[in-house]
Amino acid sequence: MGFPRAKAFKEGKRVEVCSREDGFQGSYYGATILQNTGDNKYKVKYNRLVSEDDHSIPLEEVVEGDEIRPLPPLPPPKKTKAGFADGDRVDAFDNDGWWSGIITGKVGCYFGVYFETGHHIGYPERMLRHHMDWRNGEWFFYH
Repeated sequence: MGFPRAKAFKEGKRVEVCSREDGFQGSYYGATILQNTGDNKYKVKYNRLVSEDDHSIPLEEVVEGDEIRPLPPLPPPKKTKAGFADGDRVDAFDNDGWWSGIITGKVGCYFGVYFETGHHIGYPERMLRHHMDWRNGEWFFYH
């Protein structure tokens, strides 16, 4: 996938973790690196996901280094256009994480976003960001 090598993530660094669970593939969740546990694995604490045992405690788990990426730059690079247009690849914030989809249109102040899961949902602009991929230590922008 082109994620950074293990040594790139230090304790306290804010990152996004990619889910590999069924039904959640390709979604990213904000987290903080707690510890390098060795063998390219890290203990992370999620910003919004909580423990199943106690819903008031942030979820902590050990993840593979290739499931982690730095936070994408905000705002998008200056070379990009402002706003969103039909066909733009975006990430929509939903269910405590970022999900990749395609803009299908705009109705009022809501942008339609189509996801590979077959879902089509409307989001206000504040819940969207331009999709970017992290490869070989660089961010690549899609529109």
